[in-house]
Amino acid sequence: MSTRRQFIKQVSLVAGWAAGASMGLLPLSARAAAAGPWHMPDEGDRHQRAFIAFGAQDAIWEDFTADVQAALGRIARTIARYEPLTVFCREHERDLAERHCGTANITYVETELDDIWMRDISANFVVDGHGGLGAVDFNFNGWGNKQLHREDAQVAAQVAELAEADYLRSELVGEGGGIEVDGQGTAIMTQSCWLNRNRNPDWSLAEVEQALKQRLGLRKIIWLPGIKGKDITDAHVDFYARFVKPGVVIANLDQDPASYDHPVTLAHLEILRQATDAQGRKLQVHTVSPPLKPRNNRFSQDNPDFAAGYINYFVINGAVLAPQFGDRAADRRALELLTRLYPDREVVQLDIDAISAGGGGIHCVTSHQPQV
Repeated sequence: MSTRRQFIKQVSLVAGWAAGASMGLLPLSARAAAAGPWHMPDEGDRHQRAFIAFGAQDAIWEDFTADVQAALGRIARTIARYEPLTVFCREHERDLAERHCGTANITYVETELDDIWMRDISANFVVDGHGGLGAVDFNFNGWGNKQLHREDAQVAAQVAELAEADYLRSELVGEGGGIEVDGQGTAIMTQSCWLNRNRNPDWSLAEVEQALKQRLGLRKIIWLPGIKGKDITDAHVDFYARFVKPGVVIANLDQDPASYDHPVTLAHLEILRQATDAQGRKLQVHTVSPPLKPRNNRFSQDNPDFAAGYINYFVINGAVLAPQFGDRAADRRALELLTRLYPDREVVQLDIDAISAGGGGIHCVTSHQPQV
């Protein structure tokens, strides 16, 4: 299988084509941006619904395609137990998607797709506190033109239209997986993806920060360095640090000295432990470490992109969807920590090895619409 890291080597094959397509074409019915005091709510706030893109294809996933589809189905069926779910799928795969994902509490939208990474291609919702809903489009460009994305670049506008939200197009290029907020004006982000010439050439950190604050209603951004070029996302924050609630963060701590993420996560922890949020509170930081011995199978074996991280979970109404990797001790520690941090939600662990083989996790393949 062509791993996500190998896509980096294919930039020359797609960059010329993608330069013209990365901004996409908006549906004529997309609502124009409205002026308002928008802010992005915490993921743990009540959801109206969740979204998944049932978009795995052989051109990307090769012989893993069916396994990825099955993993998406497990995630979809679990989400639908707790909240409504919208599944995007290709017209000719509608029956296949229904067989995997089910139909109870699920709505299907038929559209063209390139891949499965709904967090990155979907709209990023903001609210105004008075019943208004906005949908921010960060102009998905295939993580810096590393992968074909003509169809996926249209999804944010489609989601905005479906939600009947005010369509808010950013001047920045970025992805939802690069955004982590507490709902009270504080965000954690990595410089490696936002301050990157493959997305936002010639933008300064101050300019990027100002644009993000304006679109997402932020007052403070805690910047982590991240690391460029090691994965297709250039180190999205949702694999490094997440807000459990305002003032409380869970952070990835890679314990393997041979991993490139070992020094990266140590540096991140130092920053987070010294940081304060927009309210002036010092952050309470909890850590979770990847499994040292995940299942040794065709997804993980000899695959440097296998993303065995517990932090890429998805918070939904009444539950937390988290991965498990077959390392009983590590899986149990992650379950116990998440159960303690989210006492009012059921923590459900799922086998997503096929998705992890592509460098992503449960948070990467989902997104949500807040209830207003």
